[in-house]
This record gives sequence, structure tokens and C-alpha cells, in this order.
Amino acid sequence: MATKTATQRRAEQRNAYDAYLAACPARKLLDRISDKWVSLIVNALASGSQRYSDLSRIIAGVSQKMLTQTLRTLERDGLVSRSVTPSVPVRVDYTLTDLGESLLPVMVSIKAWAESHMEQVLAARETYDSIQPAATEPSR
Repeated sequence: MATKTATQRRAEQRNAYDAYLAACPARKLLDRISDKWVSLIVNALASGSQRYSDLSRIIAGVSQKMLTQTLRTLERDGLVSRSVTPSVPVRVDYTLTDLGESLLPVMVSIKAWAESHMEQVLAARETYDSIQPAATEPSR
């Protein structure tokens, strides 16, 4: 096994979490936190602990499956904590963890930006579509 120079070790450490690299785990995290349901759930939890049914009411259009799946992944990633209170019926509350709280300012800013710039985006889309009628939606 060849030994590495200090310069090589520093270069490896710099690249350890470089989201531009295909194998970087930070890329997967960026994919997760850029999901619309994650953004809406984190924003909904900004005001404090919420029950599952409250989140379901607040976030219009989210299916039970997607809400459950997203809450589980947020819990797994350490962004949300789930607490169960034994009662009839059982009460389950979701709260942002300290790590989730640290993500909150970014998510609140993105949500606010989207809400305040929607008219401009719609106008840009309309202009673009009038110039290029065949290219209304990007293909994936």
C-alpha cells in the first residue's frame, strides 16, 4: 500500500463532499432536500410540532403514501423527530431536530422566493412558449 503525501490527503479531503462529483454522498442529500414534499414539510414544521393529520391538511395534494415516506426519510436523515404518545387513539407528533432547524432558513427562503417570483416566472414561460411553441416543457 502506497503512502500518500500531505498534499494528496488534503486534496482527497477537499473532494470528499464535493457535490459536483458523481459518487459524492452530498449529491444524494441535495436530491433529497430539493424534493418539493421535503421543502413543504420542513416549512410546515417551522411553527413547531405537528401531528400527521395536521401536516396532511396543511400540505394540499400530498398523498398519504408520500407524506409517510417523506417523513420517514426525514427522520432517517436526522432532520425530523417522531414522538408517539400512548393514548386512544395513539398521538404521533413530528418536530424538526436541531439539524432540521439549521436547514429551515434555506427552505423558508426558497418557499418565499417561489411565492414572490411566480408572476415573473409565469410571464417568462409565456414569452418563451410564444417564441418556441414546440418546447413548452423540458423532457427528462
